[in-house]
Amino acid sequence: MQSRTTNQGLVSGRRWPRIRLRTTLTHLILIPICFFWIYPFLWMVSAGLKTEREIYSGLSLIPDSFLWENFRRAWTVARIEEYFINTVIVTAGSIVIVLVSVALMGYVLGRHQFPGKKLVIAVFAVTIFLPEGYTIIPIVELLQRLHLTNSLAGVTLAQSGGAHVVMVLLFAGYFAQLPRELDEAAVVDGAGFFRVFWEIMLPLAKPVVATTIILQFMSSWNAFLQPLVLTLSRPDLRTLAVGMYAFRGEYSTDWSGMAAAATISLAPVIITFLFLQRYFIEGIAGSVKQ
Repeated sequence: MQSRTTNQGLVSGRRWPRIRLRTTLTHLILIPICFFWIYPFLWMVSAGLKTEREIYSGLSLIPDSFLWENFRRAWTVARIEEYFINTVIVTAGSIVIVLVSVALMGYVLGRHQFPGKKLVIAVFAVTIFLPEGYTIIPIVELLQRLHLTNSLAGVTLAQSGGAHVVMVLLFAGYFAQLPRELDEAAVVDGAGFFRVFWEIMLPLAKPVVATTIILQFMSSWNAFLQPLVLTLSRPDLRTLAVGMYAFRGEYSTDWSGMAAAATISLAPVIITFLFLQRYFIEGIAGSVKQ
């Protein structure tokens, strides 16, 4: 018995250098690939701290002097502060609306059987191929009839529209794998449809909720076409993506200011993903596991 243990220790001792060597080689390969992958983002942050001449002089990531003035100019002079607040309002409102709607649709598709269910899922899948530009005219007409044009409420509602196929199917897949005894026991205790959904099912779907928040946050925060069309006559209601045009003049472009504004715009997206990335991975994995 002792001899067997000794032999296993020797084998493990021989394998350890191989595993360490393999890990080291993997890191040596992936680190340069990762650097080239994130290089455009690093260059954008660097450009926000450079002069116009430095931006055109080369691809170096280290500025000669760190010009934080570019960020101050972007925040105040270019009205990025106003656009930032508008974007926060639109994004937060659209997340709430989308989260409730897609969770309810996913709950029905994942937990209930009804005639035409497969047809509904097929129609959902087809809508994912519909370009956004094809829907802008109906959206504008609908908002005009609701008297919500030229308002942040209208932009928020427009960003909340759409089928949101991926989010609905994530919820449907996650709810479908939960034990049937959960809602059956709740129904026996007198719980109705919405109570079962709100108090039992939705709290169990925290990973998918986090995934939906991330996806909708990125979609609304970076949206350009709909906010551009809906705020043409109200520049004070522009979002960050549309407000970037303030750095483009008739004959020149303030690239350093635009890079600083873009860095400010992307920072909340990165921070949100870093905080919710664990739930994002769990939500994707849990929805596809059957």
